[in-house]
Amino acid sequence: MEENNIPKVYDPKSFEKKWYEYWEENQLFHAEADKSKKPYSIVIPPPNVTGQLHMGHALDNTLQDILIRWRRMQGYNTLWMPGCDHAGIATQAKVEAALREEGTTRYELGREKFLERVWAWKEKFGSRIMYQLRTLGSSCDWERERFTMDEGCSNAVREVFVSLYEKGLIYQGTRITNWCPSCNTALSDIEVEHETEQGHLWHLRYQVEGTEQYVEIATTRPETMFGDTGVAVHPEDARYKALVGKTLILPVVNRRIPLFADEYVDPQFGTGAVKVTPAHDPNDFEMGQRHKLEQIVVIENNGTMAENTGKYAGMDRYDCRKQLVKELAETGVLVSVEEHEHAVGHCSRCHTTVEPLVSKQWFVKMESLAKPAIEAVKDGRIQFVPERFTKIYCNWLENIRDWCISRQLWWGHRIPAWYCEDCGETIVSRTDVTTCPKCGSKHLHHDEDVLDTWFSSGLWPFETMGWPEQTEELKQFYPTSVLVTGYDIIFFWVARMVMMGLEFGKDIPFHHVFIHGLVRDSQGRKMSKSLGNGIDPVEVVDKYGADTLRFMLITGNTPGNDMRFYWERVESARNFANKLWNASRFMLMNLEGFDKGFVPQAGDFTLADRWILSRYAKTAAAVTDNLEKFELGEAGRMLYEFIWNELCDWYIELAKSRLYDMETERPRKTAQYVLGYVLEHTLRLLHPFMPFITEEIWQHIPHEGKSVMIAAWPQNEAKWFDDASEAHMTAIMETIKNVRNMRAEVNAAPGKKSEVILHFADEDLRGVFAVNEGYLTVLAAAQPVTLLAADDAKPENAMASVVKGVEIYLPFKGLIDVEKETARLNKELDNLEKEIKRVTGKLSNQGFLAKAPAEVVEKEREKQKGFEEKKAAVEERIQYLAAL
Repeated sequence: MEENNIPKVYDPKSFEKKWYEYWEENQLFHAEADKSKKPYSIVIPPPNVTGQLHMGHALDNTLQDILIRWRRMQGYNTLWMPGCDHAGIATQAKVEAALREEGTTRYELGREKFLERVWAWKEKFGSRIMYQLRTLGSSCDWERERFTMDEGCSNAVREVFVSLYEKGLIYQGTRITNWCPSCNTALSDIEVEHETEQGHLWHLRYQVEGTEQYVEIATTRPETMFGDTGVAVHPEDARYKALVGKTLILPVVNRRIPLFADEYVDPQFGTGAVKVTPAHDPNDFEMGQRHKLEQIVVIENNGTMAENTGKYAGMDRYDCRKQLVKELAETGVLVSVEEHEHAVGHCSRCHTTVEPLVSKQWFVKMESLAKPAIEAVKDGRIQFVPERFTKIYCNWLENIRDWCISRQLWWGHRIPAWYCEDCGETIVSRTDVTTCPKCGSKHLHHDEDVLDTWFSSGLWPFETMGWPEQTEELKQFYPTSVLVTGYDIIFFWVARMVMMGLEFGKDIPFHHVFIHGLVRDSQGRKMSKSLGNGIDPVEVVDKYGADTLRFMLITGNTPGNDMRFYWERVESARNFANKLWNASRFMLMNLEGFDKGFVPQAGDFTLADRWILSRYAKTAAAVTDNLEKFELGEAGRMLYEFIWNELCDWYIELAKSRLYDMETERPRKTAQYVLGYVLEHTLRLLHPFMPFITEEIWQHIPHEGKSVMIAAWPQNEAKWFDDASEAHMTAIMETIKNVRNMRAEVNAAPGKKSEVILHFADEDLRGVFAVNEGYLTVLAAAQPVTLLAADDAKPENAMASVVKGVEIYLPFKGLIDVEKETARLNKELDNLEKEIKRVTGKLSNQGFLAKAPAEVVEKEREKQKGFEEKKAAVEERIQYLAAL
């Protein structure tokens, strides 16, 4: 224990790193599976290995750290599992960008060399975010750190893939997938962001074979017409009933295509007749399946036109559109063009417009996996906080489509499938295969694709615990206690973990899903690179310390709701840290003669002592209660109010006279005991929120143990509850506040004592004030204090005010110097009249009114109004003094 006082100035830089190293060296974050204790576990939402800390991570990890530190202090067997995600597309894109700058590509390097580069990148940048999490104070069990592509996770991924394949839940199929021509890979539905764009609707006419009749169709994508294999109308649409079953001639291509009826068509859209391109539109694909239409691919993976588009082959899809529309206009096929607003899909990674393409991909059948995942939430085994997110989760799962899990990337878990070049057999295996089990051939090639990143992160809660091995960790810490995450990845991640956990972990992956919102800028905008409004949490920590950032993020935060980042709130959290620092410094300066063995008897406690102990105990109970309900922001607010208002502003002020009194030993020792007890226990309550400052102060003040981090969480403090003392103290405090306000109203000199007369209806309350009259002298400059009983006459010629149970009187005599105050007010009146004259002149000047901007004129009017109001108040005050 360090005996000396803490430095004069609160400087987080001087101790935050020191304490983090101390905690790590003493293995305070690490826990072995201990069957004798109740488990409490959290797996970190693994940040992208390429990433760096942003405000969302800072909030997410602060929330988790508060929960973990609190439960650890409560004596649970706690595990916070850290790790990061290989982030397939995101990481590969970064390395490819680096290669482009070197003038090369992944194709020139080849797969193996490219992967070496990605692993090197991972080694260089992968630990950055983990160090940034440390600077926040995150108390993860770093000895257990995992990576989604480490050996254990890779084995788990392969086991799950093969197992699902054997159960018939993984299959290969031709499907329309969302294809990103830039990332050159298929995307799952939730990796596509739809945005409304202003486009066009081109009306084209297709001739009915052997007649002079035409059918007019409307399309937003004329360039896909090369792949048209039909035209569809609604079966009930009277306009086309006679034409259903006829053949049309596809312009430019001259292909014969059928006109058929399908319920899917909306007769209200365009002309009610739509061209059908099964290879390039998901709805057309479904219609094509129903009507056995051919799929003709006319756009390549890279977004250029295919060989079968004649002179347009090799052109970019949008260049082709321009040229083709020109040709259609010249040949009379284009009837008209109308403006049209429609939703266009973009790749959530690179923002390129997504191209729906038919390709061969791997899929997971979702229906049988989704049912138990919905049940687990509906029957309450998994609870969302706030509850409203249950609906979003269930809706998505109830309408789920099969999940496309293959990605045309090189970085990721390679699909464990091999193809025999001689007999065409597909082999899916837990171990690498070199011989075809069907024909014995050695000519096998490994599937080139990798798995969607979310496939491996869906296994995160149990793969990190050692699954498929039945480890001690898995038995003790799975299912985990809570998952803390933003509402933006409920589908991506939460739903998939539940499905995989139930299927393979044989249980739910977590009991609670604690959802938080986004951290927005002060104008309520999402922080983004493009807006340049992101605030780097590492910078905030550097300038203000981690505790300040954490406390700012937590206060004013309510589950599931977005919050705004204001620098003023950072300042206010720093001021709070300062306040606590100075209060602790004050206590340490008044510890002379402190006796560790001294315990006061009931009669030693003053009203203020009993009050602060009761307020502390009730705060402890309320903070615990709010943490149980995941109301972390409310718990933080209560601690702020208690420390700032009750402990610092009231109790310390009232305890000063006893602490300074070296003559009377017992009262001084009692004040030291109470202040020491309340401060030490309050530091424990605050520790999960502000770990560094609480450790630094705790190590200086009298304490037991190695670290506040493993001190017991205050429980069963009800012995200090004292409602009567709280009621009495509140009456005294309210009285003091009123006396202060009354003195301020008449500008009484701060150092000057004033007579205070209090009139009571209740004799008991009068008795309480009689014993604690000194509080009024110290904090309200009240001297003398007269306490009148119910039937005593009330004073006249005095200022009056009322609080519950007490009438307060301040006699004017001696309170103020009427002549001096009247002179001051007359001078103020003169100044106000000059200001009113100036501003009235300005506002009656037509030139000013004509030239000045509206807001400037408005400002002057506001000023005029303010001056008029002040003048009225000063005049009233002068009359009031004259009456005295």
